[in-house]
Amino acid sequence: MRCLSCQKISFRTFCKECQKSLLKPNITKRIVGTLDVYSFYKYSTIETMLLTKHTNLGYRVFSAIADITFKPFINEFILNDSRKIYIVGIDEKVKNGYSHVALLTNSMKSKFSKVLHASLISSNHTTYSGKTLQFRLENPRYFTYRGKKDIDVILIDDIITTGTTLQEAQKVLQKSGVNVLFALTMADAKE
Repeated sequence: MRCLSCQKISFRTFCKECQKSLLKPNITKRIVGTLDVYSFYKYSTIETMLLTKHTNLGYRVFSAIADITFKPFINEFILNDSRKIYIVGIDEKVKNGYSHVALLTNSMKSKFSKVLHASLISSNHTTYSGKTLQFRLENPRYFTYRGKKDIDVILIDDIITTGTTLQEAQKVLQKSGVNVLFALTMADAKE
């Protein structure tokens, strides 16, 4: 197998050198309403990789990036927090044989963090890609939550653009008695 970035022979999707140089996370924080949103990368840094999400190659890319970012993050987090933490992904719908958000959430599964797969699903399937904030506000996701109540949750999505999806998800979860600690995304589109 070859590294997807530099094409050197590698047993991993990205060789160790590319992981250190190209995929080294630089965590940023954005506050959207009352929600803290942490992102591992700026969108422009990994744009090409993010665009693979609805292709067969995307499975390998998202799995590799999740192992580099989300997995170490939750391992560090649970060392410093003794609560049982639940992980909820935004709209874990299967497209092209897999759900890219489910890959991210699944990488966070551990003894002290439980993933609630497909528990927060939208009924509006309108695409937000390239749409304005006004369009997003006029076309909410209409989330339904079918998970445990009275729990502490980390909310997961692939990209934060305007933050409207994350805010809507937070409100739905709060109405269901869920405490959203913060949101975690792969990339922040705000430059």
